[in-house]
Amino acid sequence: MNTSRRDFLAQTTVATAAALALPRDAVGAVPSWWRHPARDAATGIRDAPDRLPVAWYRALVARLQTRLGEIGLDGILLRDPWNIVYVCGYFHTTTERPEALWVPREGEPALFVPGLDRDLVSAWWVRDAEYYFDFPHAEVDGDPRAGGVRSPSGTTNLWVWMLRALDRRGFGAKTLGLDWEPATSQARTFQEALPAARFRPAPDLLLAMRMIKTPEEIALTQRAIDYHDRMLAFCRDYVLRRGTDATDFDVRHEAVRYGTELVLNDIPHDGRPHSGLGVSISCGCRTGVGTAYPHPNQFFLTRIQRGQAIQFSGIMVRIGGYGGEGYRACHVLPMTSEQQRMWEVHTEMTLAQQEHSRAGVECRQVASRVLEIARRARLEEYVYHRPAHGAGMEGHQAPYIALGDATVLQQGMMFSNEPGLYSPAGGYGYNHSNNLLITATRGEQMNRTPLTPEWCWLRV
Repeated sequence: MNTSRRDFLAQTTVATAAALALPRDAVGAVPSWWRHPARDAATGIRDAPDRLPVAWYRALVARLQTRLGEIGLDGILLRDPWNIVYVCGYFHTTTERPEALWVPREGEPALFVPGLDRDLVSAWWVRDAEYYFDFPHAEVDGDPRAGGVRSPSGTTNLWVWMLRALDRRGFGAKTLGLDWEPATSQARTFQEALPAARFRPAPDLLLAMRMIKTPEEIALTQRAIDYHDRMLAFCRDYVLRRGTDATDFDVRHEAVRYGTELVLNDIPHDGRPHSGLGVSISCGCRTGVGTAYPHPNQFFLTRIQRGQAIQFSGIMVRIGGYGGEGYRACHVLPMTSEQQRMWEVHTEMTLAQQEHSRAGVECRQVASRVLEIARRARLEEYVYHRPAHGAGMEGHQAPYIALGDATVLQQGMMFSNEPGLYSPAGGYGYNHSNNLLITATRGEQMNRTPLTPEWCWLRV
């Protein structure tokens, strides 16, 4: 390991851009509304730790409405679950039952949902809502709340049902946006339902907004990442304590238990709707040959052994839908010279992505610089994938740190940070991952867990 590389690996990045200046407690960052929750004047709903403030959603709707006016839409119908959650905070289970959110250019949004979700909607801030009984919904005698159901007949096209509701609201002859590209048959049905309306697909409108995170989104993400760091420390300590008596299954099982207790200690949860919302906690661990594959398809139950790579991966904590990645590529000593070199080059690539990911640079330029490190080290055969993907509520979100993506980075974007190297023949691989926040000067690593040999090379 030459001097320049040692200096490069010695860089320790700290959580979050310093400019955020978030207050902290024993766990980490504390979003402002956790300490000073507000109450929505119109509904009486009080801000909670498990989601963004109601005022944030109302402000986002206003921003979206401004954008609708700029592009000549009188409103937009959203069916993508992530768009619905993003715009109004309505967390729901997605099935074959159609659900949609209507956002007019002016006025209040409206939800169209199946009846089984009526209690979720009635307790939330979007109060304009219409319900159907269930899917498929009968045109006659299809709702036991409205009358008898002894002779149901016909099947309602629930998208047409929604369009008729928009017609009643005065939008039957307006320009209506859709957040998807309808199939030819669906487009024809829509036009037949509202012949005077003009339908315009706008599938990228919400994605463009979602890619740039606001300070509130960053704060909630940072809290989730700080939980990640605690879980990573638990995984490491567990292996150091248990050593070769433990399996990778033991690590991930106990880490999920620990993480669940850690997070739910902060998040009110009484079993009722809108408590413990958008919370998910997971942990992966694999050791030995299982680390040699980027996306393995096997179940892992392997005893930890000396001389093998061990990957603390799949650590995902989300609060109110927000979070990111926090993986560490570790190794149980001893290491061969080939293993050490691959780990060092991989870590150099990880840090290089952070250094080059500044606003104004194209995604493909960052990818090129990162992947070139592996080529110069003559390890290009061990590169299996792009360095990173955009990070959002759905996990993978556009844009991508990839050779084919010419998107220009902007401040407020977030990315994973995982340019892995893998040797199936050798039976080992390494893939750190962090959550990067794009700033004017670099990509800020929001994770505090070190990327050093002292932390990642384990002696048991």
